[in-house]
Amino acid sequence: MSFLKKLFGGGSASEPAGDKVLGEESYKGFQIKAIEMKAGSELQLAGLIEKDVGGELKTYRFIRADRMSSRDDLVALALSKGRQIIDEQGDHIYR
Repeated sequence: MSFLKKLFGGGSASEPAGDKVLGEESYKGFQIKAIEMKAGSELQLAGLIEKDVGGELKTYRFIRADRMSSRDDLVALALSKGRQIIDEQGDHIYR
């Protein structure tokens, strides 16, 4: 029944339109955000890396295959993965 509600616009109006941020931190001028991405009953590792470049907010989204049930573990791993991407690629992630 919920499938039909979503299909025909009967979903809840209070559902968020964007990503649900579970945790975030600043790192070397970038903002890293761990975002909620459900995979069945588990959470899949996903995040955003944002930076203001020339007055424009640039965003890089990353999704990894790792899945876990602990929200705290997900946040720690997503922030760590974001730092690793920044250390390896820097501003090149936006090209």
